[in-house]
Amino acid sequence: MAKPAGPICNLNCSYCYFLAKESLYPGDRFRMPDDVLEAYIRQVIEGQDAPDVTIAWQGGEPTLMGVDFFRRALALAEEHRRPGQRLHHTIQTNGTLLTDEWCDLFARHGFLVGISIDGPAHLHDRYRVDKKGEPTFERVMRGVELLKRHGVELNVLCTVNAANQHHPLDVYRFFRDDLGVEFVQFIPVVETTIPATPAAPAGADPHLGRGAGETLPGIVVTDRSVDPEAWGEFLVAVFDEWLRHDVGRVFVQMFDAALASWLDVPGGLCIFAETCGDAVVVEHNGDMYSCDHFVDPEHRLGNITQTHLVELLASPPQRAFGAAKRDSLPRYCLECPVLFACHGECPKNRFTSTPDGEPGLNYLCAGYRRFFTHVDGPMRLMADLVRRGRPADEVAAVLTGAPRNEACPCGSGRKAKHCHAR
Repeated sequence: MAKPAGPICNLNCSYCYFLAKESLYPGDRFRMPDDVLEAYIRQVIEGQDAPDVTIAWQGGEPTLMGVDFFRRALALAEEHRRPGQRLHHTIQTNGTLLTDEWCDLFARHGFLVGISIDGPAHLHDRYRVDKKGEPTFERVMRGVELLKRHGVELNVLCTVNAANQHHPLDVYRFFRDDLGVEFVQFIPVVETTIPATPAAPAGADPHLGRGAGETLPGIVVTDRSVDPEAWGEFLVAVFDEWLRHDVGRVFVQMFDAALASWLDVPGGLCIFAETCGDAVVVEHNGDMYSCDHFVDPEHRLGNITQTHLVELLASPPQRAFGAAKRDSLPRYCLECPVLFACHGECPKNRFTSTPDGEPGLNYLCAGYRRFFTHVDGPMRLMADLVRRGRPADEVAAVLTGAPRNEACPCGSGRKAKHCHAR
């Protein structure tokens, strides 16, 4: 994904980890020039063998670039598109700067627009404020209404943090019932006072007798961050609500990714992949970094105006970065029954210790163990239905009381009591 305005944003969200990246480019204007824009569009299209190509924009706040920048981007995409290729355009925005002109552009070109919103006003406005510290909820909602009025496909990206972690159903039902959205992403806020890396900090003794989940020396988790246990309970509560009422009509990215794990197929979330390294970031000046969470000098791969992004992606440092996710797991993770679904989650969060004091445990481990253990039964049912060629939403009929002496909704031909209702 590309960050055409770098880390620059019109908001000042308290937990945002990317605003500080401005220090990497002192004195910069943070506007992607046309030569970098052309290189990004061309190389993304050249680098794809599949017929579907996604061009993704993020920030900071990408709409700060203005509508004309994206018109140029769309024209370049059409210019470089090969016969038979289908282009998909996505943008992540806080929604506060959207206008009819923006929404008309999105609608005409089939953009998928991600809106960042953390729930109802009293939860959203706790941390998502502007440069003056003023609330932003009403401005975001105006953007949402504009998108809906123009028929733009949108999804919601919600961070789960200390303010909303104990209100899972308020948050989920607000998105489902008040906003009417069908696609939801939940992202846990894990904010530390120093950048977390996949390995223990230099000089850290891995055998200091720390308890399970205790952070490694020099790392402090802020009070804005989600609590690991609360993160698990949040996901469990939303999952149970979704399973009872919304399977097949509301899509929660976390649950789709979990089902992919139970089906043993690649999911759509890099955090749950066995290895990582494919979700790279292109900064406004063409610099490419290993990951959105590792934009720092150590993980700068090069610049796409000098080296093709495919070469940078395939470079030994980047492949080593991706493999380290798998190869650095502590024994506690390797013996975990839900490793197949979690894979240690994101390396940026691996800064706590295992029960026996080994470093490298994910800060959110307790929450993920709770969630993946809780969903095991329903996920097995849904995976079985999918393998039989049945829609996964039929699991709701099974779990909400399919008559035990009637045919199982999965289509097996057996009575429900001898099949999934057992």
